[in-house]
Amino acid sequence: MPHPDQRPMTLQEWALLLALSVLWGGSFFFNSLALRDIPVLTVVLCRVALAALILLAVLRLRGERMPRDRRIWVGFIGMGLLNNTIPFSLIVWGQQHIASGVASILNAATPLFTVVLAHAHALTRDERMTRGKLAGALIGLAGVTVMIGADALCDLGVNILAQVICLAAAISYAFAGIYGRRFRAMGLSPLATARGQVIASSLILLPLVMVLDRPWSLSAPGLPAILALIGLAALSTALAYVLYFRILATAGATNLLLVTFLVPVSAVGLGTLFLAEALLPRQVAGMALIGAGLAAIDGRFWRAIRAAAARRNRAT
Repeated sequence: MPHPDQRPMTLQEWALLLALSVLWGGSFFFNSLALRDIPVLTVVLCRVALAALILLAVLRLRGERMPRDRRIWVGFIGMGLLNNTIPFSLIVWGQQHIASGVASILNAATPLFTVVLAHAHALTRDERMTRGKLAGALIGLAGVTVMIGADALCDLGVNILAQVICLAAAISYAFAGIYGRRFRAMGLSPLATARGQVIASSLILLPLVMVLDRPWSLSAPGLPAILALIGLAALSTALAYVLYFRILATAGATNLLLVTFLVPVSAVGLGTLFLAEALLPRQVAGMALIGAGLAAIDGRFWRAIRAAAARRNRAT
């Protein structure tokens, strides 16, 4: 049976990936409300801690118990560092010094790093780099750049350190996708893995927030910020990470992290539908390029074209 990254994704996997992009695309809206009253690291801690409580409640309702194996918890801590603590902290620092559009382009490099890292023999031995995957990752990155606009490109090369920091966050996400493959081999369900990761992330972030944000000195947040935190925790974190680990288990790291191409599309779509934002021509062009990149990575469309051309040649 081929490894998940060596076969096209199923329609169900594509649907789950699209749903994940919508959940993470909605996090921009929730973040914008929460950050009006609450510091960034405190928002991040509340997001993962509330998600942990939600998933623990689900655990109790299902009559399950958290694993106690030390090896599994070491894995959860590693995933919490690679997928939450390190990239969140780097992005927060980087976005203080560069425009959000530049940060989005750099973050969208995650699938490109994943294609390279996941196929490095030192990290994995069951995935192969193909020209289609590499070309698709580059086309998708170009699509994200077009969506965000030429103004962001003008800022590339300005404040190099901050941009390197944001690229390091993208690399951390790529490593997380590869590292997270081990949980399926441990016999853990996507729900159990999501739960363990957010618990570990909460424990890692708690001392940082206490030292840097001193939450006891903050004024009480307003109702919109509280509701936004609930949305972040329940939808963009708890539910999103259950989907994340389910896709990772069945479709592989390279396919999973294509979501970073789809998140800007979902964010634009949500803004158009619910915030009456205008859909600009460059955004439509960017979406078309992203679609072409995803098709190149999936491979079925191009194989169908080659097969049709071969049949025509044989007929003539």
